[in-house]
Amino acid sequence: MEVQNDKFYIQKAIALAYEGMRKGAGGPFGAIIVKDGQVIGEGHNEVLATNDPTAHAEMVAIRRACGFLEDFQLENCTIYCSSEPCPMCMGAIYWARPDRIVFATSHIDAAEHAQFDDQFIYDEFKLPHDHRKIPATQLLREEGLKLFTEWRGMDGKRLY
Repeated sequence: MEVQNDKFYIQKAIALAYEGMRKGAGGPFGAIIVKDGQVIGEGHNEVLATNDPTAHAEMVAIRRACGFLEDFQLENCTIYCSSEPCPMCMGAIYWARPDRIVFATSHIDAAEHAQFDDQFIYDEFKLPHDHRKIPATQLLREEGLKLFTEWRGMDGKRLY
């Protein structure tokens, strides 16, 4: 039964991808988040419509699902994606902690068939900070560490 449900929700994610793509909102990507058989968040890519480079389908769906649940965690949820999530979306998915990810096409398919190639990001992560295309420099570490010291000592903080 799970495979049948998975196919149903993947088809919905693909339909959302068509919808967003055809109205010019962004690339051909859609995502659905399901909990206990109920869709609690969905979205298609809205990068072009919003001029927001983080408005990928998965990010939109996560924001909506977390808003619906009034929680930043997606426990007991499955996220269905028309394509394998990019590194940014995968990071957000891991932070949100759903139970499963189900996707239709791979990131290799997206690169080969639609020119959405994230390999350069995977490659950049392997390089030292100062050798990346967008170099990163660390400054004032000791000042920054004071934030963590205060955080660690705060009463009533909510860990995530």
